[in-house]
Amino acid sequence: MKLQKLLSYVRRAVEDYHMIEEGDKIAVGVSGGKDSICLLLALKHLQRFYPKSFELEAITVSLGLPGANYDDIKALCDSIGVNYTVVHTDIGPIIFHERKEKKPCSLCAKMRKGALNDMAEKLGCNKVALGHNKDDVVETFFMSLFYEGRINCFAPVSYLDRKNLYSIRPLMYVPEYEARSFVTKNNISIVKNPCLVDGSTKRQETKELLADLSKKYDNLQGKVFGAIQRSYLKGWYKEE
Repeated sequence: MKLQKLLSYVRRAVEDYHMIEEGDKIAVGVSGGKDSICLLLALKHLQRFYPKSFELEAITVSLGLPGANYDDIKALCDSIGVNYTVVHTDIGPIIFHERKEKKPCSLCAKMRKGALNDMAEKLGCNKVALGHNKDDVVETFFMSLFYEGRINCFAPVSYLDRKNLYSIRPLMYVPEYEARSFVTKNNISIVKNPCLVDGSTKRQETKELLADLSKKYDNLQGKVFGAIQRSYLKGWYKEE
């Protein structure tokens, strides 16, 4: 995928759901994976020509697990002129060693978001951009159905009243394979996920199930995504 196509996806999402307003200061959550890198680069390029001016901060929440190295992210942020902050935490040791969680993903996500939002607030940001792609939207919808028994999905824009912050998801129209293609074709270094359960999560199971179903049902992802947009889930409805 070329940069122009990535920007077209992101700009459409931003405009469809009014994600960016004049004077916003946006904290980009950068894990170092393909999606967060795509998000950071897309927003930086969008900043150059978007009619509403906004500022960017890049934030990485370190889980405190061995093997993570963020030097390449720091170098990338320096090269594009975005201030970069690493939040050092003990989330990994707490979850895996102290609490010995067998199903740690939900708690980990909550703690990571808390650390990210706290730093965004300290840096004076009013919005936090998260790197959820189109596949993540569909997978989250099915995970809510399968594991929680409810029709639900995170919204394109969410307001966190306790922090007076908005969460936005500008990458929501980007298929995962296109994000992967973008970082590969542009020789962008990504950070390997140091999580001890990476690749054996409920999300991975759901991803594999949907991959199998997609072999039988044409454009399954597109149909489900469209159904979510036409539904009345909070924050999702978009008139055609």
